[in-house]
Amino acid sequence: MEKFSKYEFSGINIKKVTALRFRTLSKTLSMSNTETLSAMLDFFEVHEISPLDSIDGSLAAIEIRIKRRISNAIAIIRDIEKSQTLPTVAMLQSLFDQQFAPENGGGDFEEDFEFIEKKFEDQDSSEEWIEETTIPKIRYERLMEKMEALKLDFVYVLEQVKEVKVSFGKDYLKMELTPEEIEKYKRTIKNL
Repeated sequence: MEKFSKYEFSGINIKKVTALRFRTLSKTLSMSNTETLSAMLDFFEVHEISPLDSIDGSLAAIEIRIKRRISNAIAIIRDIEKSQTLPTVAMLQSLFDQQFAPENGGGDFEEDFEFIEKKFEDQDSSEEWIEETTIPKIRYERLMEKMEALKLDFVYVLEQVKEVKVSFGKDYLKMELTPEEIEKYKRTIKNL
């Protein structure tokens, strides 16, 4: 902020009660009246909201509603994937299976070919061969994202475990998590 000597001051007529509330707010914020009013105006301009806009509940409640809507959208997308994408893949797979299926007269056709791709030809024959499984790339990336999030959560939980040494009896571990954090982790595990 610039120094006051460079400003030209102007008066505004407002009700005494409102002026007292504003001065109390300025003292609470440890700012001058001009700085407080300027900060308030900047806030409304930056966040593109009006003081007349109604916010139903607190910002935390709004955040919870938005997260629920996002969760619902994700559930809809997953349902579409299960009900439309996966059946389409299954139909395509069955078409390919039918194309390579033996004809009625050629029963020995299956015995001549082995359809499992063998990995690592140099290994002993006593070891079992691994059949390659393919999954969609999007699903793989989602699984990897979930795995990373779980790793971060697990690291955080482990960091909150503290060892408590007692003079009588056994030492024990104390977990310093709030009940809200524990509920959050329970929901996360349940939704996997």
